[in-house]
Amino acid sequence: MPTYPIDVAGLHRELPICKVTDDLYIGAFICFGDAQLTVACARELLKLVPAGSYDYMLTAEAKSIPLIHEMARQSGAEKYFIARKGPKAYMPDPIYVEDRSITTLGVQRLFLGRDDADLIRGRRILLMDDVISTGGSLHAMEALVEKAGGIVSGRVAVLAEGEAAERKDIGFLAPLPVFNADGTVKA
Repeated sequence: MPTYPIDVAGLHRELPICKVTDDLYIGAFICFGDAQLTVACARELLKLVPAGSYDYMLTAEAKSIPLIHEMARQSGAEKYFIARKGPKAYMPDPIYVEDRSITTLGVQRLFLGRDDADLIRGRRILLMDDVISTGGSLHAMEALVEKAGGIVSGRVAVLAEGEAAERKDIGFLAPLPVFNADGTVKA
């Protein structure tokens, strides 16, 4: 399997290049199981955000969960939020928005329990993700915060993939290109 070499947060990794469609391949950035990478990326992401610029952090389930947890641990935050991909029995009166993502087929929904939504109301929320590509998940998180009555105060990700690296409204640690079927960088 071809790989893409990347240096992020002071660490070197080889990302496997994976097929999304016949003409689109991506470098798979996975923090799951990589404690060293998770700790380093969380540390560097926190440097992108001015101290006191947010009240809570929010991410979408699932690959960025270890990152947001480590960011909370390093920053001393006692609470953060996970927008879940499905309603859970413990979520009272959940709110939701719909989402399209490059790595998820079809439409998915992101949910928050009413109790979490009540905590978000009127608060500044930092959105974070592992990779921002098309911006679909980010847009859904923004809509969920808005629906809960919160204010998006910032957006950060470890990697900005493809055209997302040109966005001025996100902070990120490194760009990540998209690829052709032969492993070359897509122009």
